[in-house]
Amino acid sequence: MHRRTLLGAGAALPLLAWLGPARARAADPRPSATAFDAGTVPGLARAAASAAFVAPDRTLPPWLASIGYDAYRDYRYRPDQALWRGDGLPFQAQFFHRGFLFKDRVTVSVVADGRAELLPYRREMFTYDQRARAPDDPALGFAGLRLHAAFQRPDYFDELCVFLGASYFRAVGRGLGYGLSARGLALGSGDPGAEEFPLFKAFWLERPARAADAVVVHALLDSPSAAAAFRFAIVPGDDTVFDVDMRLFPRVALRNAGIAPLTSMFEFDAGDRVGIDDFRPAVHDSDGLALLNGQGEQAWRPLRNPATVEHSGFQDIAPRGFGLVQRKRAFADFLDAEAGYERRPSAWVEPVGDWGRGEVHLVEIPTADEYHDNIVAFWRPAQALAAGHEHRFRYRLHWCPDHPWNPPLARVTATRAGAAAASGARLYVIELAGGRLDALPADA
Repeated sequence: MHRRTLLGAGAALPLLAWLGPARARAADPRPSATAFDAGTVPGLARAAASAAFVAPDRTLPPWLASIGYDAYRDYRYRPDQALWRGDGLPFQAQFFHRGFLFKDRVTVSVVADGRAELLPYRREMFTYDQRARAPDDPALGFAGLRLHAAFQRPDYFDELCVFLGASYFRAVGRGLGYGLSARGLALGSGDPGAEEFPLFKAFWLERPARAADAVVVHALLDSPSAAAAFRFAIVPGDDTVFDVDMRLFPRVALRNAGIAPLTSMFEFDAGDRVGIDDFRPAVHDSDGLALLNGQGEQAWRPLRNPATVEHSGFQDIAPRGFGLVQRKRAFADFLDAEAGYERRPSAWVEPVGDWGRGEVHLVEIPTADEYHDNIVAFWRPAQALAAGHEHRFRYRLHWCPDHPWNPPLARVTATRAGAAAASGARLYVIELAGGRLDALPADA
Protein backbone atom coordinates (compact mmCIF):
# COMPACT_ATOMS: atom_id res chain seq x y z
CA MET A 1 0.00 0.00 0.00
CA HIS A 2 3.10 2.24 0.35
CA ARG A 3 2.46 4.54 -2.61
CA ARG A 4 -1.26 3.92 -3.02
CA THR A 5 -2.08 5.31 0.43
CA LEU A 6 -1.06 8.80 -0.72
CA LEU A 7 -4.34 9.17 -2.61
CA GLY A 8 -6.49 7.41 -0.02
CA ALA A 9 -10.06 8.61 0.27
CA GLY A 10 -13.09 7.07 1.82
CA ALA A 11 -16.66 5.98 1.62
CA ALA A 12 -19.68 7.85 2.87
CA LEU A 13 -22.41 6.34 4.98
CA PRO A 14 -25.19 5.31 2.59
CA LEU A 15 -28.04 7.73 3.04
CA LEU A 16 -30.55 5.75 1.03
CA ALA A 17 -33.50 3.99 2.54
CA TRP A 18 -32.25 0.54 1.48
CA LEU A 19 -29.42 0.72 4.02
CA GLY A 20 -31.38 2.43 6.77
CA PRO A 21 -29.62 4.12 9.72
CA ALA A 22 -26.10 2.79 9.15
CA ARG A 23 -24.78 2.91 12.70
CA ALA A 24 -27.91 1.35 14.17
CA ARG A 25 -27.86 -1.49 11.64
CA ALA A 26 -24.16 -2.12 12.13
CA ALA A 27 -24.66 -2.39 15.87
CA ASP A 28 -27.30 -5.08 15.43
CA PRO A 29 -25.59 -8.49 15.74
CA ARG A 30 -28.35 -9.98 13.55
CA PRO A 31 -28.81 -7.46 10.72
CA SER A 32 -31.91 -8.23 8.70
CA ALA A 33 -31.53 -9.50 5.17
CA THR A 34 -32.95 -7.43 2.30
CA ALA A 35 -34.01 -8.42 -1.21
CA PHE A 36 -31.21 -8.04 -3.76
CA ASP A 37 -31.14 -8.45 -7.55
CA ALA A 38 -29.38 -7.05 -10.62
CA GLY A 39 -31.28 -3.78 -10.33
CA THR A 40 -30.60 -3.06 -6.66
CA VAL A 41 -27.30 -1.15 -6.89
CA PRO A 42 -28.22 0.69 -10.13
CA GLY A 43 -31.41 1.77 -8.39
CA LEU A 44 -29.43 3.09 -5.44
CA ALA A 45 -27.06 4.98 -7.75
CA ARG A 46 -29.95 6.49 -9.72
CA ALA A 47 -31.63 7.64 -6.51
CA ALA A 48 -28.37 9.06 -5.13
CA ALA A 49 -27.75 11.09 -8.30
CA SER A 50 -31.20 12.66 -8.05
CA ALA A 51 -30.33 14.11 -4.64
CA ALA A 52 -27.59 16.43 -3.40
CA PHE A 53 -24.28 14.84 -2.54
CA VAL A 54 -23.64 14.40 1.18
CA ALA A 55 -20.02 14.40 2.27
CA PRO A 56 -18.88 11.18 3.94
CA ASP A 57 -18.88 10.76 7.68
CA ARG A 58 -15.26 10.33 8.79
CA THR A 59 -15.96 10.12 12.51
CA LEU A 60 -13.29 8.13 14.36
CA PRO A 61 -11.83 8.17 17.87
CA PRO A 62 -9.05 10.82 17.83
CA TRP A 63 -6.34 8.27 18.62
CA LEU A 64 -7.40 6.15 15.64
CA ALA A 65 -7.83 9.06 13.22
CA SER A 66 -4.30 10.34 13.91
CA ILE A 67 -2.25 7.13 13.60
CA GLY A 68 0.59 6.94 11.08
CA TYR A 69 1.53 4.36 8.46
CA ASP A 70 3.51 2.08 10.78
CA ALA A 71 0.82 2.05 13.46
CA TYR A 72 -1.87 1.38 10.85
CA ARG A 73 -0.01 -1.74 9.76
CA ASP A 74 -0.45 -3.12 13.28
CA TYR A 75 -4.16 -3.61 12.55
CA ARG A 76 -4.19 -6.95 10.77
CA TYR A 77 -7.18 -8.97 9.67
CA ARG A 78 -7.20 -12.50 11.07
CA PRO A 79 -7.17 -15.10 8.26
CA ASP A 80 -9.27 -17.45 10.37
CA GLN A 81 -12.02 -14.80 10.30
CA ALA A 82 -12.10 -14.57 6.49
CA LEU A 83 -15.54 -14.56 4.91
CA TRP A 84 -16.41 -18.07 3.56
CA ARG A 85 -13.36 -19.64 5.24
CA GLY A 86 -14.08 -23.28 5.98
CA ASP A 87 -17.08 -23.34 3.62
CA GLY A 88 -15.25 -25.19 0.85
CA LEU A 89 -15.68 -22.27 -1.58
CA PRO A 90 -13.10 -21.13 -4.17
CA PHE A 91 -12.90 -17.54 -2.82
CA GLN A 92 -12.49 -15.83 0.54
CA ALA A 93 -12.71 -12.17 1.60
CA GLN A 94 -10.87 -10.14 4.23
CA PHE A 95 -11.39 -6.53 5.28
CA PHE A 96 -9.33 -3.44 6.13
CA HIS A 97 -9.53 -1.53 9.38
CA ARG A 98 -10.36 2.17 9.34
CA GLY A 99 -7.63 4.62 10.32
CA PHE A 100 -4.57 6.45 8.94
CA LEU A 101 -5.61 7.81 5.48
CA PHE A 102 -8.61 5.48 5.32
CA LYS A 103 -11.02 7.21 7.67
CA ASP A 104 -14.26 6.83 5.71
CA ARG A 105 -16.68 4.07 6.56
CA VAL A 106 -17.39 1.47 3.86
CA THR A 107 -20.37 -0.83 4.27
CA VAL A 108 -20.10 -4.46 3.14
CA SER A 109 -23.02 -6.82 2.55
CA VAL A 110 -23.06 -10.50 1.65
CA VAL A 111 -25.53 -11.69 -1.01
CA ALA A 112 -26.94 -15.23 -1.08
CA ASP A 113 -30.21 -16.64 -2.46
CA GLY A 114 -31.44 -13.23 -3.54
CA ARG A 115 -30.95 -11.64 -0.11
CA ALA A 116 -28.31 -9.18 1.08
CA GLU A 117 -27.18 -9.07 4.70
CA LEU A 118 -25.00 -6.31 6.13
CA LEU A 119 -21.70 -7.61 7.54
CA PRO A 120 -21.03 -5.90 10.89
CA TYR A 121 -17.58 -4.93 12.13
CA ARG A 122 -16.33 -7.02 15.05
CA ARG A 123 -13.13 -6.25 16.92
CA GLU A 124 -12.42 -10.00 17.02
CA MET A 125 -11.84 -9.91 13.26
CA PHE A 126 -8.46 -8.18 13.77
CA THR A 127 -5.23 -8.58 15.67
CA TYR A 128 -3.84 -5.48 17.37
CA ASP A 129 -0.05 -5.49 17.47
CA GLN A 130 2.35 -3.21 19.32
CA ARG A 131 0.96 0.35 19.00
CA ALA A 132 -2.59 -0.66 18.03
CA ARG A 133 -5.59 -0.15 20.30
CA ALA A 134 -8.71 -2.22 19.81
CA PRO A 135 -11.79 -0.04 19.20
CA ASP A 136 -14.90 -1.01 21.08
CA ASP A 137 -17.49 0.37 18.62
CA PRO A 138 -19.51 -2.27 16.74
CA ALA A 139 -20.59 0.40 14.23
CA LEU A 140 -17.01 1.23 13.19
CA GLY A 141 -17.31 -0.46 9.79
CA PHE A 142 -14.50 -1.16 7.33
CA ALA A 143 -12.16 0.81 5.07
CA GLY A 144 -12.11 -1.67 2.17
CA LEU A 145 -11.72 -5.31 1.27
CA ARG A 146 -9.52 -7.84 -0.46
CA LEU A 147 -10.32 -11.15 -2.13
CA HIS A 148 -8.26 -14.34 -1.92
CA ALA A 149 -8.22 -17.44 -4.12
CA ALA A 150 -6.05 -20.54 -4.58
CA PHE A 151 -4.89 -19.45 -8.02
CA GLN A 152 -1.12 -19.35 -7.42
CA ARG A 153 -1.02 -22.85 -5.88
CA PRO A 154 -3.82 -25.24 -4.97
CA ASP A 155 -3.14 -25.43 -1.24
CA TYR A 156 -3.08 -21.73 -0.32
CA PHE A 157 -5.47 -18.78 -0.72
CA ASP A 158 -3.33 -15.97 -2.14
CA GLU A 159 -4.38 -12.34 -2.35
CA LEU A 160 -6.09 -11.72 -5.68
CA CYS A 161 -7.31 -8.11 -5.59
CA VAL A 162 -7.84 -5.14 -3.26
CA PHE A 163 -10.47 -2.39 -3.13
CA LEU A 164 -9.11 0.34 -0.83
CA GLY A 165 -9.22 4.14 -0.93
CA ALA A 166 -11.64 6.26 -3.01
CA SER A 167 -12.50 4.11 -6.06
CA TYR A 168 -9.05 2.54 -6.39
CA PHE A 169 -8.56 -1.18 -6.89
CA ARG A 170 -5.67 -3.46 -7.88
CA ALA A 171 -5.25 -7.08 -8.91
CA VAL A 172 -2.59 -9.58 -9.93
CA GLY A 173 -2.25 -12.39 -12.42
CA ARG A 174 -0.50 -15.67 -11.62
CA GLY A 175 3.18 -15.08 -10.80
CA LEU A 176 2.81 -11.29 -10.62
CA GLY A 177 2.79 -8.79 -7.75
CA TYR A 178 0.87 -5.59 -7.17
CA GLY A 179 1.75 -2.55 -9.25
CA LEU A 180 -0.49 -0.09 -11.06
CA SER A 181 -4.08 0.61 -9.98
CA ALA A 182 -7.43 0.99 -11.68
CA ARG A 183 -10.23 3.30 -10.58
CA GLY A 184 -13.97 3.38 -10.95
CA LEU A 185 -14.04 6.91 -12.40
CA ALA A 186 -11.57 9.77 -12.93
CA LEU A 187 -12.73 13.40 -12.73
CA GLY A 188 -10.24 16.17 -13.43
CA SER A 189 -7.03 14.09 -13.47
CA GLY A 190 -4.11 16.39 -14.28
CA ASP A 191 -6.38 19.39 -14.86
CA PRO A 192 -5.89 22.77 -13.15
CA GLY A 193 -7.59 22.87 -9.80
CA ALA A 194 -8.42 20.13 -7.35
CA GLU A 195 -9.11 16.65 -8.68
CA GLU A 196 -12.40 15.05 -7.59
CA PHE A 197 -12.02 11.54 -6.21
CA PRO A 198 -15.25 9.54 -6.41
CA LEU A 199 -15.48 6.86 -3.75
CA PHE A 200 -16.87 3.37 -3.40
CA LYS A 201 -19.14 3.80 -0.38
CA ALA A 202 -20.69 0.32 -0.26
CA PHE A 203 -19.92 -3.20 -1.53
CA TRP A 204 -22.01 -6.32 -1.98
CA LEU A 205 -20.20 -9.68 -2.27
CA GLU A 206 -22.09 -12.53 -3.92
CA ARG A 207 -21.50 -15.89 -2.28
CA PRO A 208 -19.87 -18.05 -5.00
CA ALA A 209 -20.89 -21.59 -5.86
CA ARG A 210 -18.49 -24.39 -4.92
CA ALA A 211 -17.38 -24.87 -8.53
CA ALA A 212 -17.40 -21.17 -9.50
CA ASP A 213 -14.46 -19.80 -11.49
CA ALA A 214 -15.54 -16.19 -10.83
CA VAL A 215 -16.55 -14.08 -7.85
CA VAL A 216 -18.98 -11.16 -8.26
CA VAL A 217 -18.61 -7.85 -6.44
CA HIS A 218 -21.10 -4.96 -6.68
CA ALA A 219 -20.11 -1.43 -5.68
CA LEU A 220 -21.91 1.88 -5.22
CA LEU A 221 -19.83 4.92 -6.20
CA ASP A 222 -20.62 8.50 -5.18
CA SER A 223 -19.10 11.96 -5.56
CA PRO A 224 -20.28 15.57 -5.84
CA SER A 225 -20.56 15.22 -9.63
CA ALA A 226 -21.95 11.71 -10.15
CA ALA A 227 -23.11 8.40 -8.72
CA ALA A 228 -22.57 5.01 -10.34
CA ALA A 229 -23.24 1.31 -9.95
CA PHE A 230 -20.53 -1.24 -10.71
CA ARG A 231 -20.65 -4.97 -11.18
CA PHE A 232 -17.28 -6.78 -11.23
CA ALA A 233 -17.10 -10.46 -12.26
CA ILE A 234 -13.53 -11.46 -11.33
CA VAL A 235 -11.82 -14.53 -12.82
CA PRO A 236 -8.29 -15.28 -11.51
CA GLY A 237 -5.57 -16.87 -13.64
CA ASP A 238 -2.40 -16.18 -15.62
CA ASP A 239 -4.45 -13.31 -17.03
CA THR A 240 -6.80 -12.20 -14.23
CA VAL A 241 -9.89 -10.68 -15.83
CA PHE A 242 -12.46 -8.25 -14.43
CA ASP A 243 -15.69 -8.08 -16.44
CA VAL A 244 -16.85 -4.57 -15.53
CA ASP A 245 -20.33 -3.15 -16.00
CA MET A 246 -20.58 0.52 -15.02
CA ARG A 247 -23.88 2.41 -15.00
CA LEU A 248 -23.09 6.09 -14.50
CA PHE A 249 -25.59 8.77 -13.38
CA PRO A 250 -24.10 12.29 -13.51
CA ARG A 251 -25.42 15.01 -11.21
CA VAL A 252 -23.86 17.59 -13.54
CA ALA A 253 -22.70 17.41 -17.15
CA LEU A 254 -19.33 15.58 -17.17
CA ARG A 255 -17.16 17.17 -19.87
CA ASN A 256 -13.85 15.63 -18.81
CA ALA A 257 -14.84 12.25 -17.41
CA GLY A 258 -12.24 9.49 -17.42
CA ILE A 259 -13.75 6.06 -18.14
CA ALA A 260 -11.85 2.89 -17.15
CA PRO A 261 -8.96 4.91 -15.66
CA LEU A 262 -5.56 3.37 -14.94
CA THR A 263 -3.02 4.95 -12.57
CA SER A 264 0.68 4.05 -12.58
CA MET A 265 4.22 5.25 -11.84
CA PHE A 266 7.09 6.05 -14.19
CA GLU A 267 10.26 7.65 -12.81
CA PHE A 268 12.95 6.80 -15.38
CA ASP A 269 14.23 4.34 -17.98
CA ALA A 270 16.92 4.32 -20.66
CA GLY A 271 14.93 6.70 -22.86
CA ASP A 272 14.35 9.27 -20.09
CA ARG A 273 17.01 9.39 -17.36
CA VAL A 274 18.66 12.80 -17.79
CA GLY A 275 19.79 13.98 -14.35
CA ILE A 276 19.11 10.60 -12.73
CA ASP A 277 21.73 9.47 -10.20
CA ASP A 278 20.65 5.90 -9.48
CA PHE A 279 22.42 2.55 -9.92
CA ARG A 280 19.25 0.91 -11.23
CA PRO A 281 18.68 0.85 -15.00
CA ALA A 282 14.96 1.66 -14.68
CA VAL A 283 12.25 2.42 -12.12
CA HIS A 284 8.61 2.15 -13.17
CA ASP A 285 5.37 0.18 -12.82
CA SER A 286 4.59 0.72 -16.52
CA ASP A 287 6.75 1.92 -19.37
CA GLY A 288 4.27 2.62 -22.14
CA LEU A 289 0.72 3.22 -23.30
CA ALA A 290 -0.49 0.56 -25.75
CA LEU A 291 -3.36 1.27 -28.15
CA LEU A 292 -5.50 -0.85 -30.48
CA ASN A 293 -7.83 1.55 -32.27
CA GLY A 294 -11.18 1.02 -33.92
CA GLN A 295 -9.49 0.39 -37.28
CA GLY A 296 -7.34 -2.38 -35.85
CA GLU A 297 -4.17 -0.26 -35.90
CA GLN A 298 -1.78 -0.80 -33.04
CA ALA A 299 0.40 1.90 -31.51
CA TRP A 300 2.92 2.24 -28.70
CA ARG A 301 3.68 5.43 -26.79
CA PRO A 302 6.65 5.28 -24.35
CA LEU A 303 6.00 6.98 -21.02
CA ARG A 304 8.00 9.96 -19.78
CA ASN A 305 8.67 11.79 -16.53
CA PRO A 306 8.17 15.33 -17.86
CA ALA A 307 9.30 18.65 -16.44
CA THR A 308 5.69 19.90 -16.38
CA VAL A 309 2.30 18.21 -16.54
CA GLU A 310 1.66 16.95 -20.06
CA HIS A 311 -1.59 15.76 -21.67
CA SER A 312 -1.79 13.61 -24.81
CA GLY A 313 -5.00 12.64 -26.62
CA PHE A 314 -5.25 9.75 -29.09
CA GLN A 315 -8.45 10.26 -31.08
CA ASP A 316 -10.52 7.21 -31.93
CA ILE A 317 -13.95 5.79 -32.73
CA ALA A 318 -15.05 2.54 -31.08
CA PRO A 319 -11.65 1.66 -29.57
CA ARG A 320 -10.73 -2.02 -29.33
CA GLY A 321 -8.30 -1.67 -26.43
CA PHE A 322 -5.77 0.39 -24.52
CA GLY A 323 -3.58 -0.16 -21.51
CA LEU A 324 -0.52 0.70 -19.47
CA VAL A 325 2.04 -2.02 -20.10
CA GLN A 326 5.15 -3.24 -18.31
CA ARG A 327 7.32 -4.82 -21.03
CA LYS A 328 10.48 -5.66 -19.08
CA ARG A 329 10.34 -9.00 -17.24
CA ALA A 330 13.95 -9.73 -16.19
CA PHE A 331 15.53 -8.89 -12.85
CA ALA A 332 18.47 -7.33 -14.72
CA ASP A 333 16.08 -4.77 -16.25
CA PHE A 334 15.63 -3.11 -12.82
CA LEU A 335 18.16 -4.62 -10.36
CA ASP A 336 15.79 -3.96 -7.45
CA ALA A 337 15.39 -7.01 -5.22
CA GLU A 338 12.92 -5.27 -2.92
CA ALA A 339 10.53 -3.59 -5.38
CA GLY A 340 10.43 -6.42 -7.93
CA TYR A 341 9.38 -4.13 -10.78
CA GLU A 342 9.78 -6.98 -13.28
CA ARG A 343 6.75 -8.64 -11.62
CA ARG A 344 4.41 -5.64 -11.88
CA PRO A 345 1.33 -6.41 -14.00
CA SER A 346 0.19 -4.70 -17.16
CA ALA A 347 -3.46 -3.59 -17.32
CA TRP A 348 -5.36 -3.84 -20.61
CA VAL A 349 -8.84 -2.35 -21.10
CA GLU A 350 -10.96 -4.16 -23.70
CA PRO A 351 -14.21 -2.25 -24.39
CA VAL A 352 -17.36 -4.34 -24.80
CA GLY A 353 -19.71 -2.77 -27.32
CA ASP A 354 -19.29 0.52 -29.17
CA TRP A 355 -17.90 3.32 -27.01
CA GLY A 356 -18.40 5.83 -29.82
CA ARG A 357 -16.15 8.79 -30.53
CA GLY A 358 -13.56 10.07 -28.08
CA GLU A 359 -9.92 9.70 -27.16
CA VAL A 360 -7.56 7.67 -25.05
CA HIS A 361 -6.21 10.39 -22.80
CA LEU A 362 -2.76 10.17 -21.20
CA VAL A 363 -1.63 12.39 -18.32
CA GLU A 364 2.07 12.49 -17.34
CA ILE A 365 2.95 14.35 -14.13
CA PRO A 366 6.49 15.18 -12.92
CA THR A 367 7.77 13.07 -10.03
CA ALA A 368 11.05 13.10 -8.13
CA ASP A 369 10.63 9.64 -6.61
CA GLU A 370 9.06 6.22 -7.07
CA TYR A 371 6.43 6.60 -4.33
CA HIS A 372 3.94 8.82 -6.16
CA ASP A 373 1.72 7.69 -9.01
CA ASN A 374 2.28 10.16 -11.84
CA ILE A 375 0.72 8.45 -14.87
CA VAL A 376 -3.01 8.29 -15.68
CA ALA A 377 -4.69 6.86 -18.79
CA PHE A 378 -8.42 6.63 -19.52
CA TRP A 379 -11.09 6.90 -22.21
CA ARG A 380 -12.63 10.37 -22.57
CA PRO A 381 -15.90 10.53 -24.57
CA ALA A 382 -16.04 13.29 -27.18
CA GLN A 383 -19.44 14.50 -25.95
CA ALA A 384 -20.17 15.56 -22.40
CA LEU A 385 -22.05 12.96 -20.38
CA ALA A 386 -25.38 14.63 -19.69
CA ALA A 387 -26.78 15.02 -16.20
CA GLY A 388 -30.00 13.21 -15.37
CA HIS A 389 -29.31 10.31 -17.75
CA GLU A 390 -27.78 6.86 -17.44
CA HIS A 391 -24.51 6.24 -19.30
CA ARG A 392 -23.38 2.63 -19.50
CA PHE A 393 -19.85 1.41 -20.16
CA ARG A 394 -18.87 -2.26 -20.18
CA TYR A 395 -15.31 -3.55 -20.52
CA ARG A 396 -12.92 -6.36 -19.65
CA LEU A 397 -9.93 -5.36 -17.59
CA HIS A 398 -6.99 -7.76 -17.96
CA TRP A 399 -4.24 -7.89 -15.31
CA CYS A 400 -1.49 -9.72 -17.15
CA PRO A 401 2.21 -9.84 -18.11
CA ASP A 402 1.31 -8.59 -21.59
CA HIS A 403 -1.64 -8.59 -23.96
CA PRO A 404 -1.42 -10.03 -27.52
CA TRP A 405 -3.09 -7.32 -29.58
CA ASN A 406 -1.82 -8.49 -32.97
CA PRO A 407 0.65 -11.39 -32.65
CA PRO A 408 2.11 -11.25 -36.22
CA LEU A 409 3.44 -7.74 -35.58
CA ALA A 410 6.74 -7.14 -33.81
CA ARG A 411 6.74 -5.48 -30.39
CA VAL A 412 8.76 -2.48 -29.28
CA THR A 413 10.88 -4.03 -26.52
CA ALA A 414 13.02 -1.04 -25.53
CA THR A 415 13.47 2.66 -26.20
CA ARG A 416 16.93 4.09 -25.56
CA ALA A 417 18.29 7.62 -25.77
CA GLY A 418 21.67 9.35 -25.59
CA ALA A 419 23.68 12.23 -26.94
CA ALA A 420 24.45 12.06 -30.66
CA ALA A 421 28.19 12.56 -31.22
CA ALA A 422 29.23 16.09 -32.20
CA SER A 423 25.80 17.20 -33.44
CA GLY A 424 24.36 18.16 -30.06
CA ALA A 425 21.15 16.34 -30.93
CA ARG A 426 19.79 13.31 -29.11
CA LEU A 427 19.80 9.84 -30.61
CA TYR A 428 16.86 7.50 -30.02
CA VAL A 429 17.20 3.78 -30.65
CA ILE A 430 14.06 1.64 -30.89
CA GLU A 431 14.41 -2.11 -30.36
CA LEU A 432 11.80 -4.52 -31.74
CA ALA A 433 11.38 -8.28 -31.46
CA GLY A 434 8.91 -11.08 -32.10
CA GLY A 435 6.12 -11.51 -34.60
CA ARG A 436 7.20 -12.06 -38.18
CA LEU A 437 10.72 -10.89 -37.30
CA ASP A 438 11.32 -14.34 -35.81
CA ALA A 439 10.98 -15.90 -39.27
CA LEU A 440 13.71 -13.76 -40.84
CA PRO A 441 17.11 -15.35 -41.55
CA ALA A 442 19.94 -14.48 -39.17
CA ASP A 443 21.66 -12.17 -41.69
CA ALA A 444 18.52 -10.20 -42.57
